[in-house]
Amino acid sequence: MPVTLFIIAVTCVVSFAGFSNPRLIDRLILWSPALTRGKEYWRLASCGLIHADVPHLLFNMITLYFFGTAMERFYVSYLGGGGYLLFYVGGLVVSSLPSWWQHRNDNGYRSLGASGAVSAVLFAFILLQPWATIYVFVVPVPAIIYAVLYLGYTIYMDRQRSDHINHSAHLWGAIYGVLFTILMEPRVLSTFFGRLLQPGFAA
Repeated sequence: MPVTLFIIAVTCVVSFAGFSNPRLIDRLILWSPALTRGKEYWRLASCGLIHADVPHLLFNMITLYFFGTAMERFYVSYLGGGGYLLFYVGGLVVSSLPSWWQHRNDNGYRSLGASGAVSAVLFAFILLQPWATIYVFVVPVPAIIYAVLYLGYTIYMDRQRSDHINHSAHLWGAIYGVLFTILMEPRVLSTFFGRLLQPGFAA
């Protein structure tokens, strides 16, 4: 079974179970006191198995399906299936750490969702295919343009703190995905700049 489909299947099963089981959500969600005082560090990753609602889950899993399927082949060629899975879990942990640290003394702060790891996969894909076409509400956008706009929006919204979305996780997940890929295969950086100088839509 492809690792991407395995991740999607497990996430969907746990998320749907959580919709009707508040105790499960409480056990898995990123809740700062549980880490700061309870040393329940698994929450840095387990929060990616649960989602706020069905649209939240579907958006993350559909994005993961389209971009994760492509990226899985790339990572497996270097790290194997287990390595790709660890890359994904690492995206959850790395994207959660800044939020935990920022809110480590805030008993009311909670965060859930796989967005950080999904951002890692998405931005690793953009690093490899900067002129690929990404559809945003059925509007075709070059991947590199999407990346710039997305990061700008994420940084702005993270500073505003005007909604209940963990924009910090999106940002750090994206950074992790790019840095991990470059460290794993440094040649992708020169390939990225080479492709960047040859603009054009790609399927």
